[in-house]
Amino acid sequence: QREEARLGLQKLPRDASPVRLRNRDQVDGRPRGYLRKFGVSRVRFREMAHKGELPGVTKSSW
Repeated sequence: QREEARLGLQKLPRDASPVRLRNRDQVDGRPRGYLRKFGVSRVRFREMAHKGELPGVTKSSW
């Protein structure tokens, strides 16, 4: 039974593993500086926030 499970896992392609997935910016595919809540990178987030494309996002001031 254990051997069957091992063989079944070996048949799967390596890229099917969720460990190998990397969150990327939905617009330009940037892999670093990704913000999960918005699905974009920090660079794209800043641009969109300045244009007013993200509802509820405002510059902070204190």
